[in-house]
Amino acid sequence: MKVIVLGTRGIPNIQGGVETHCQELYPRLSELGCDVTLITRTSYIKDLSIREYKGVKLKHIFTPKKKSFEAIIHTFLGVLYARIKSPDILHIHAIGPSLMVPLARVLGLKVVVTNHGPDYDRQKWGKVAKNILLLGEKLGTQYANKVIVISDVINKILQNKYRRMDCKLIYNGVNLPKKSISTEYIKSLGLEKNRYIIAVGRFVEEKGFHDLIKAYKMIDTNIKLVLVGDADHEDKYSLNLKKIAKESGVVLTGFIREEKLNQIFSHARLFVMPSYHEGLPIALLEAMSYNLDVLVSDIPANLEVELDKEDYFHVGEILDLSNNLKNKLNSENKNNFQIIIKQKYNWNLISEDVFKLYKKVKRA
Repeated sequence: MKVIVLGTRGIPNIQGGVETHCQELYPRLSELGCDVTLITRTSYIKDLSIREYKGVKLKHIFTPKKKSFEAIIHTFLGVLYARIKSPDILHIHAIGPSLMVPLARVLGLKVVVTNHGPDYDRQKWGKVAKNILLLGEKLGTQYANKVIVISDVINKILQNKYRRMDCKLIYNGVNLPKKSISTEYIKSLGLEKNRYIIAVGRFVEEKGFHDLIKAYKMIDTNIKLVLVGDADHEDKYSLNLKKIAKESGVVLTGFIREEKLNQIFSHARLFVMPSYHEGLPIALLEAMSYNLDVLVSDIPANLEVELDKEDYFHVGEILDLSNNLKNKLNSENKNNFQIIIKQKYNWNLISEDVFKLYKKVKRA
């Protein structure tokens, strides 16, 4: 089965939830027998000579690195490329790129869309951009041959708004890690085992890292705070976040992967996610895969993971976040999240579900 993938910046090791999703999913689909070509955005690829990753072919297509229109330009070019190659399935990720679903259908392509969440809720978008994303959600939902949703929250949104009742719920996943015993990297950051809090994500307003820094400054502790990630597009918010982080003694790692990220997760005391918006947060699932103690905002996507009551705080309420931070740091972590990961967020099971869906769409 020939599959072309659009809507991601690229793989491997590129920051973003959709990117992590694709990096885990498509090598597994390749092993199941799919001939997968994933179209990347050249502005995010450091080495354009790399044309394959774990059995997935990489097709690099140029697009300017501009957050306002890079996705739509790239998807338009990608759909034209897909028409030339005539795959059995064109799989488009996220609602911005879904603007091109009607074009793909007119060109005779069978389209699967994965809706990773209502991106128009993100603070970074202005009114025009939000309306474009809303249109992308609508067109993708109405015209795709099949729609995958990564959470029941998203499923209910599409049912209520567009009466699309046949969406397929397939969760994000995470791998169970082999914890690192090395401490070389964390020591280079001035960190000690079990003596730091981590938050992971892009430096954009909806991640709520500014709230976390304010809440952290309100508690009297020698436990350090570490922000793992960076901005895709440096802007006023990300520059100011880095400034206040440094002034507050927060450790900034930048975007890291593999052994460095493994060490950060392996030896952390607490994982915090103060987000205002998520689809189904892979960073939270990663923290759970390490059996880390967690504290997350009570937004619908996080509530769907069904953690204990004390693992949540009221989103945007800095005092509540600060009080819960103190409680977490004064309590003992007794989590065993790995059982949940194996049963519900298992990439091998997820890839099998996607493969079955592809076969149904191809036969239809």
